[in-house]
Amino acid sequence: MKVEIWSDIACPWCYIGKRRFEAALAAFPHRDAVEVQWRSYQLDPTLPDHHDGTELDYLVDRKGLSRDQVVRMFEQVTAIAADEGLTYDFASVVVANSFAGHELLHLARARGAGDRVKEALLAAHFEHGEDIGDREVLVRIGVEAGLDADEIARDLASHTWRDSVVADITAATSLGIRGVPFFVLDEKYGISGAQPTELFTQALEQAWRESRPLVMVSPRTGASTEAACGPDGCAI
Repeated sequence: MKVEIWSDIACPWCYIGKRRFEAALAAFPHRDAVEVQWRSYQLDPTLPDHHDGTELDYLVDRKGLSRDQVVRMFEQVTAIAADEGLTYDFASVVVANSFAGHELLHLARARGAGDRVKEALLAAHFEHGEDIGDREVLVRIGVEAGLDADEIARDLASHTWRDSVVADITAATSLGIRGVPFFVLDEKYGISGAQPTELFTQALEQAWRESRPLVMVSPRTGASTEAACGPDGCAI
């Protein structure tokens, strides 16, 4: 069974949603048969590689929110993240364009390290105050996940994975995705947002059942087909 997750590195709910989905997947009896694929999405593609100002300033200036609104939002999201074992530090967040990080993610996925790099990028951005637009930071994250430093630097410089990132974003638009995280199970079920773990559990179970319908086995020629009981009684 395949689960595709559209997500942005600069999305606090995406990290929370990742944890909640992981909790459901860890308890899922068929978890070893589930393929998780991270897909790219950008909440603000207009950001420069390096943005002057804090996350608070950015949301006030670019999103039209008051400072008090943003501070309250930070407090609420930080508390929710803590319940999932995450330590958000919005005061240290470096506002940066996430496109290069998504390019790194596509390289990592091709090398079998997609989930490790996704986790590291989210932690770097929300917990450690690192600049996800800095190529040196991205190279270090990739190397720590087992990727080759020269390949990372070369692919980021030549934008080897640009078309793959754009394709993910285009696919999100065609599916009507307007916010992240967004989970698609077996190209059939969609879940929008960092929903409770219980909902992910329910969705995994339902998608699994429907992807493996019951197949009837016919008896051999000449064998009895009536050795069963029903509402009107049992066969004689």
